[in-house]
Amino acid sequence: MDTLSNLKAFVTTADAGSFSGAARQLGLVPSVISKRIDQLEWLIRAPLFTRSTRKLTLTDVGERYLHTVRQVIAQVDDALVGMARASGELEGHIRVKLPTTLAILYLSDILNDFIKSQPRISMDIVLADRSVNPIEESFDIAIGALPELYGRVQDKPLRLMKRYLCAAPAYLERMGAPQHPADLAEHDCLVFTTSGVRWEFQSPQGLTGIDVRAKLRTNDGLALCKATIAGTGIAVLADYIAESALASGQLVEVMQPYSVSGIWLKALVPTSRLELPRVRMLLDWLEQKLQSAGPWDKIRDSPHAAAPQSEALATTATSP
Repeated sequence: MDTLSNLKAFVTTADAGSFSGAARQLGLVPSVISKRIDQLEWLIRAPLFTRSTRKLTLTDVGERYLHTVRQVIAQVDDALVGMARASGELEGHIRVKLPTTLAILYLSDILNDFIKSQPRISMDIVLADRSVNPIEESFDIAIGALPELYGRVQDKPLRLMKRYLCAAPAYLERMGAPQHPADLAEHDCLVFTTSGVRWEFQSPQGLTGIDVRAKLRTNDGLALCKATIAGTGIAVLADYIAESALASGQLVEVMQPYSVSGIWLKALVPTSRLELPRVRMLLDWLEQKLQSAGPWDKIRDSPHAAAPQSEALATTATSP
């Protein structure tokens, strides 16, 4: 009985939710995955999954020990890599969590280039727009911009991302341009779900904020940007989403005396994984690609295209 293979089958099945999904990930047939789970359940004398015709559900035992088994597999893999013949190349597996929109637009390409440069590295990439404790969910690196911190996890800043209060010229012509945060109470605001309805702005007088009325809520940055371009309302957009539309004049910045604070894109790394050469190299790769200049910086020069912005504000400042 290959216990390590059986443990890997258990974890992969739990993640995939089915034998067929686990088989696709491991390059096997579902019957082999099912047999490996049966062997593991026979060994521990307890079921790991509740089986039905529609899905697999972890039992209490499976739920309780899934995280522990993930750690065991990671430790064994690391030991095998360390024992392998030195070749001058990095080896091993990296599990990474990415924010969805940033991954689709930019980070996937950056990680693909890393994988191509390291033939003996394999990688799992999981997209999620929520704060993730990398220890509890067995990630080597969890990338995001939410402020949460976790014990035994190192916070590595990657890039300060600018944010802009944006609207389409058509919306401003219809509704007028807000001049003060308090004016946003009379506007249709488009809200990124994880950021919430509390919008705060920096001004010469200090920090001021308002709870906005959400005309639309979404957990997808691209959907938020498209709704803003369509003239649905006003939104706070990160630079990597907004730059192209601002450059083309599809969007303009509004209420410029009041700036939206930037947010740090950061990597959360368990301290136990930080010294792994492959993890350190990936962190260095991400810093090199992101910290000095994000790929979206090439879209246009700063400051924003002044002509479309000035024209839009001039036509809307006196609108009712």
